[in-house]
Amino acid sequence: MAQFGIHTFAFAQEWQPETVRAALPRLKEFGVGLVEIPLLRPQEIDIAAALAVAKEFEIALTCSLGLPKHFDIVENPDEVIAFLEIALDVTAALGAECLSGVTYGTIGKVSGQPPTARELDAVVTIIARGGDAAKARGLRLGVEPCNRYETHLMNTAADAVGLIERSGADNVVVHLDTYHMNIEEAGMAEGFRAAGRYLGYVHLSESNRGVPGSGTIDWDGAFAGLAGIGFDGPVVLESFNHMHPDIASGLAVWKPVAQRPEDVTNIGLPFLQQSAARQGYVL
Repeated sequence: MAQFGIHTFAFAQEWQPETVRAALPRLKEFGVGLVEIPLLRPQEIDIAAALAVAKEFEIALTCSLGLPKHFDIVENPDEVIAFLEIALDVTAALGAECLSGVTYGTIGKVSGQPPTARELDAVVTIIARGGDAAKARGLRLGVEPCNRYETHLMNTAADAVGLIERSGADNVVVHLDTYHMNIEEAGMAEGFRAAGRYLGYVHLSESNRGVPGSGTIDWDGAFAGLAGIGFDGPVVLESFNHMHPDIASGLAVWKPVAQRPEDVTNIGLPFLQQSAARQGYVL
């Protein structure tokens, strides 16, 4: 059985314990047992308050991020690793098992060209050093391929697997997102199969970033693919229903993704469970 979760941005603009506390009773009714905390500014997270909320509602926490837009992975990898180490410290303090997301590059930064050898070497270095930093804290590191409009460095599951294997890291996993897969993979099932044993985290995100079921994602194919490889890790609804300004421009989220924000959870969560059940995949 997978671990069914939700990204904070699906119901709040940022992680704030009181906001999350107010939302959790309803979310738990829909079977949510995991909440993803975006660590865009990891030093601002109130760890004690987050742990208190997790304990009160008996939920697990996990963490994600995209690197700050001013970072340059080629020219200054040490700055990237220093930031990742801060985020990994917070991740460990929250009792999470993995820090995932665009941990290898900057969302929205593209060159207009294929990645150069220097860029790919830099990604491999970040993965290797980031993986070592995660391992030192008893954690895993996830890398999320994104579509071609958000990065030119890693677009498919196969890209991610190849770069992880080049790094030699044994605690780095592939984080797939149905929104990006819908653009870059030949199909949902094919993408999950390509990740194979490296798959460690999944975002369930509609093609319009809004209410699951309101767009063009092949949900039957997605859940059949997950069932086919027996994935039992975190499977998390992601919607940019509420968007933090730090990453809004990089993701080109400049208008509401749902007319009624509550539909993302009230309609989307049951829809995902029902779609998964049709394929024999239990959320």
